[in-house]
Amino acid sequence: MGAITTKTFKSGDGVAVMLPPEWGVGPDLTVSVEQDGAMLHIRAPVVEPDPEEGRRKLRELVAALEALGPVGEIQDREEIRIEFPDRPGLY
Repeated sequence: MGAITTKTFKSGDGVAVMLPPEWGVGPDLTVSVEQDGAMLHIRAPVVEPDPEEGRRKLRELVAALEALGPVGEIQDREEIRIEFPDRPGLY
């Protein structure tokens, strides 16, 4: 997504800018704002993943999968046959 046009608005004693949700900037994110002449640069910090948090999530996933238990017997089912009409000009 490229540049957007938006308006500033008063928020408390300061001024705020609305960012589009497509940019993935969530609430309560600490950002760096730098002024360079007439340009404002807003940078979200690069957050390094926490290895311990990753291990914790992996342990939770393994526990959830183990709670499902082993795969039971696989059932046979009828073959699904779909007839597609001839539609000249589409291929």
